[in-house]
Amino acid sequence: MEEEWFPLVNEEGETIGKATRRECHSGSKQLHPVIHLHIFNEVGELYLQKRSMNKDIQPGKWDTAVGGHIDYGETVEEALRREVREELGITEFTPQFMTRYIFESTIEKELVNTFRTVYNGEIQPDTEELDGGRFWLMEDIKTNLGKNVFTPNFEQEFRRLFL
Repeated sequence: MEEEWFPLVNEEGETIGKATRRECHSGSKQLHPVIHLHIFNEVGELYLQKRSMNKDIQPGKWDTAVGGHIDYGETVEEALRREVREELGITEFTPQFMTRYIFESTIEKELVNTFRTVYNGEIQPDTEELDGGRFWLMEDIKTNLGKNVFTPNFEQEFRRLFL
């Protein structure tokens, strides 16, 4: 399998180098960019994806509708559109930029570019990467925070943006 290359960025998102996926996820804490998309329907419910039980990180947990790495040489917008198409089969949507922040775990450090959109069309989750997904009432998400239902990254972002 061909090695995946990620851009290394500064806190403003400017590319300052590149490294492999393995290097970025090895605990090196090299800052690399990712995208997140929060998808709302017309009544204000938030779509969440259910992570596959085969994932090595947070299997079976509910997570942000779309999340993915930006490939080296790819713009934020290109990565956003590619990931949304790959994960949910959506090609027509209008993203609104929300925020950019640094997320750090024990194995990696990401510059998260967060967007939102309102979408009422068909959603077809990728069955290899995901165990499906559904729209949640905001109150149901709030009720389940801290109960090991969601990924820690989603909970942190949800609290930052919506509480």
